[in-house]
Amino acid sequence: MTNFGDPVQESPLLMKIVAYLYTDPLIEPSTDASIWGWEIDQVYQDLGRQNTTAKGDRPHLQQLLKDCQTQPVSYLLVRRIEELGDSVEIVSTRLAELEAFGVRVIVTEAAGTPTPLQVLQELEQNQRSRRIRQGHARNRVKALPPPGKAPYGYKRGKDRYVLDRSTAPIVKDFFEQFLLYGSLRGAVRYLEKRYSKKISASTGHRWLTNRVYRGDLEYQDGRVVLNTHIPIIAREEAAQVDRLLRRNRPLQPRTASAPRSLAGLAICGECQSPMTITQVTKPRSSQEYLYLRPTACPKRPKCSAIAYDQVLEKTITAICQELPRAVSQTNLPPIEGIKRGLEGAIAGKQQVLDQIPTLLEQGIFDAETATLRTYNLQTELAQLQDKLAQLPPVNLVAIAQTVSIPQFWLDLSESERRFYFREFLRQVQLIRHETDWRVQLVFIF
Repeated sequence: MTNFGDPVQESPLLMKIVAYLYTDPLIEPSTDASIWGWEIDQVYQDLGRQNTTAKGDRPHLQQLLKDCQTQPVSYLLVRRIEELGDSVEIVSTRLAELEAFGVRVIVTEAAGTPTPLQVLQELEQNQRSRRIRQGHARNRVKALPPPGKAPYGYKRGKDRYVLDRSTAPIVKDFFEQFLLYGSLRGAVRYLEKRYSKKISASTGHRWLTNRVYRGDLEYQDGRVVLNTHIPIIAREEAAQVDRLLRRNRPLQPRTASAPRSLAGLAICGECQSPMTITQVTKPRSSQEYLYLRPTACPKRPKCSAIAYDQVLEKTITAICQELPRAVSQTNLPPIEGIKRGLEGAIAGKQQVLDQIPTLLEQGIFDAETATLRTYNLQTELAQLQDKLAQLPPVNLVAIAQTVSIPQFWLDLSESERRFYFREFLRQVQLIRHETDWRVQLVFIF
């Protein structure tokens, strides 16, 4: 806490203590005046605007200075000294005015008791940082791209990202491969093989989650503005990407992209060890045999391996028998009602957004208020759209009936089976008996 001004020598009963708050809605949330507690006699609060001047800025601070002439004030509490003005000169002038009125300024968020030179240096640094943040914030409310290089697949236009026709098809193909097989590492390998474009798995994951490729802008504060430029993937595809990423998250990174459909799902019911797929060949023979064996079995002797094809066959039989019953017995949330509620909220926000140009023409909103209100509504719409996209399919019962036909699974490739297995299964447990074994399915719902 830092004090400015000489100590006030008067009875505590005669002291008047006021507080001042300044908030710029572009770069920080509004602050509740009650943070000062009940001891404060009066709180003056200003809300910043996008464009301010020394004369028109902070009207309540100007009122405070006027009140100090007629109603002596002992202490003025502020959070930060830079809240008194937008430049060092303005802050210095206002501190001098307050000192002339006998007001002692107390800065509550300052650490220790810095020297006047340190206060000046810190004030200059904070004001410079605040101007940079305000500049970035003005770009945000205008839906301009953030500073820095454009993401791969785009280039910078005058006021938005535009497609780079030489690289955008590569990004599009990457997303299509991921959607087709649900494998991040597989899509990364495909890019290297097809286009000689080498990226790491972490870079590929950033591509999959980057809002830019969906036609949106996401800023450093986490807020999203929808439909700011041409997307590379459609909204439906983006929702499917998010579902695949959530589905793969519990799996080990390499099993998420393994070629075999049971990879990462099979668990030994006897020792609770995950099971890996091993490939065995006979000498002087090209035929290969696949087995599932525990990776960390503590038993002696260890649990034996089981033929992969037998486990796969029993898994398909079990899922065809058990999936419809599991879906029918599950207490599913009212997805249709939730969906209608979100769609209604989105329509309401959009209606308010469409009215802003009319309110601007009628003079109810000025240009700055309209721009800020538009930005806030767009970010709220983005949050609602995300919630809507994350809902599971409404017709889950019909889907379960469709995939409960054995021929459906037999007609799929291993990669395609892996995709569908992980839509429904969390684990495939191998329960051993003395002379036999069976599979027990653990569904994700």
